Amino acid sequence: MYGIHPQDVQPFWQRLSCQLRHHGVTGVEEQLIWPSDLLQHWRDPNMLLSQTCGFPLVTSLRQQVQLVGVLGYQSPYCTGPYYRSLVVVRENEEGQRLADFRHRIVTYNSTDSQSGYNALRALIAPLAVNGGFFSRGLVSGGHYQSIEMIQQGQADIAAIDCVSFALLQRAKPTAVAGLKIIALTEAAPGLPLITSLSTSQEQLLRIRQAITATVNSPTSTSAKNKLLIGTFTVLPWTAYDVISQMQKKAFALGVTTV
Repeated sequence: MYGIHPQDVQPFWQRLSCQLRHHGVTGVEEQLIWPSDLLQHWRDPNMLLSQTCGFPLVTSLRQQVQLVGVLGYQSPYCTGPYYRSLVVVRENEEGQRLADFRHRIVTYNSTDSQSGYNALRALIAPLAVNGGFFSRGLVSGGHYQSIEMIQQGQADIAAIDCVSFALLQRAKPTAVAGLKIIALTEAAPGLPLITSLSTSQEQLLRIRQAITATVNSPTSTSAKNKLLIGTFTVLPWTAYDVISQMQKKAFALGVTTV
């Protein structure tokens, strides 16, 4: 789910796929698959290993997949396996707080995004009046597109996944120039790695061992750094309850959209 370009993930996958085979995991593909229909892909009974977003995990995918674990990323806004979103606006805006952007135009990557939508909805909920805060919302299709829309004046504000922001800032500093951070969303477990319900417990254990070995191997350092990967942690399903609670908090305050 991360990387400026798809090829950015390939070096890490090469090392991980070797470790998967070394640990006896069967059905490992030679090449990464980039599905067009993510929800169908995540629900595929033959899906061995994938990465999803925490919001679909607790809504569309609950009791339909197994949780493998979560990668921790090297961002100043990450704490171990937990991450936040950065609420960004144009640097020349007079407003310095979220409350200053009432009745402005918000953009978000998609309505099934934890970082771009659900976390932001929970953040604005206490500030909303009659269930609303922004004047309108625009779907961008991706965090990087949201940033472009703000810079081009098509929108005023967005919540950007801190890992996506860090990757873009490193790869192309000019791409985030002219922006400022005015708020942070509540921390939540990062994007979970998942496997199908048909994956055996023995296979699941071997997958976890292979990921751990890859993340801890010195030979993976370059591949990890390319994606800002730092750690791998096995979390229980209950760790992701905070995401459901964000949604409930917003709904309880009458806020169903951003």
